[in-house]
Amino acid sequence: MQILHVCAEMFPLLKTGGLADVSGALPQALGQQGADVRVLLPGFPAIFAGLQISGEVATFNSFAGQIKVLFGQTAQGVGVYVIDAPHLYARGGNPYQDGNNHPYADNHVRFAVLGWVAARLAEGADPFWRPSVVHAHDWHAGLAPAYIAAAGHPARTVFTIHNLAYQGVFSPSDFAALDLPAHFFSVNGVEFHGHLSFMKAGIYFADRVTTVSPSYAHEITVHEQGCGLDGLLRDRGEALSGVLNGVDEAIWDPATDALIAANYTADKPAGKAKCKAALQQSLGLQESADAPLFVVVSRLTEQKGLHLVLERLAEITSRGGQFVLLGSGDAQMEAAFRVAAAENPAQIAVKIGYDEVFSHQIMAAADVIMVPSRFEPCGLTQLYGLKYGALPLVRRVGGLADTVIDCSLENLQEGIATGAIFDGFSGEELTRGIRRMFALWARPKEWKAVRKTAMNCDFGWQAAAQQYMQLYRALGA
Repeated sequence: MQILHVCAEMFPLLKTGGLADVSGALPQALGQQGADVRVLLPGFPAIFAGLQISGEVATFNSFAGQIKVLFGQTAQGVGVYVIDAPHLYARGGNPYQDGNNHPYADNHVRFAVLGWVAARLAEGADPFWRPSVVHAHDWHAGLAPAYIAAAGHPARTVFTIHNLAYQGVFSPSDFAALDLPAHFFSVNGVEFHGHLSFMKAGIYFADRVTTVSPSYAHEITVHEQGCGLDGLLRDRGEALSGVLNGVDEAIWDPATDALIAANYTADKPAGKAKCKAALQQSLGLQESADAPLFVVVSRLTEQKGLHLVLERLAEITSRGGQFVLLGSGDAQMEAAFRVAAAENPAQIAVKIGYDEVFSHQIMAAADVIMVPSRFEPCGLTQLYGLKYGALPLVRRVGGLADTVIDCSLENLQEGIATGAIFDGFSGEELTRGIRRMFALWARPKEWKAVRKTAMNCDFGWQAAAQQYMQLYRALGA
């Protein structure tokens, strides 16, 4: 079974968010299930820097000018097709925006090419390897199912929605540049309220549509979280399903993690205290094993509920807790967190930006990982928290609801609790969750039991890989 994954980024080559973690881990897990998996990526400089290129597959004179498709491998041995088009991808800023955080004006072309090349590979552009299934991820690859449909369906297609809120919507005038049949710009196609939508294209044209958790698959079919596409998603109900993301245990495992101060396991957790002390010392926090350490590793956006955390920081510090944040995003939120840290450096530390090494150190040190999202397709930080014994404090939504078991009295008695869950998207509800964490912290025996249960949870990628293999087989791959 030959499967081509199509996406904009892939860990460890290039990462701006959780999509890269998925595209880095899932192909390897599918390979362990017997699939022959390759990945198609845009030729961003960081991607080229991490690949060993072995040769050229094809040269095309496309609607975006001349492009080459090269083939290489990651250090982990995953086969990668990379689109060599410096005029599209060799730029400053990040893959999607310039240095001033403005989206590139030609993003519709830059990412349409990704889908167009996927269709060429499905048609057999590589004489030595041809996919039976093309699996496209998020809006950047949303046109892959459309181009494959326009080519007469040379492969079956799967489209995974990682976050429906980011849809790749462009001006209707941009459609003319993309070399798609004119009739594709319609309600039964890529048209979305008069505009061009890459996300809608993926949902409409793919043979199967998945999301990254079962709860989110249901939530996006209702108006509140449907982002204007809930009607189409309801229409595609039989083709829509949720497959929970996993954790790449080769990277995220406190027993073997070389990035943290001390290794530890669920049965031998002593190293976690050393990790906490090391982080406190490095950040200038008061060194105290008795102070519960609450952390956030996240984009700073309203969706993630970080304004609620700002609003209720005193609930943590007034009770003797500490708080550490790693993230970036909304400028006002960044500034407010910096002010909070400057005013209380013994209890609050903030690092703006993203640092992969530091994220591991935070997770290893943390007692509580906070994910109070307004919506959350899956969430990966709570899964990392479970693995590292940082108990998740989460809102009951999307993948958070699917992965965390609340520390209610009955769940504590049954020995299945792994964190704390609250319902409403408000500061008051978050406060209740914080208080419950402190109540559990005050019972060390129960805290340690919940932490052990959390660390023993199995959220590896094998379960997701098995579900995707079943889905591919159902498509006749």
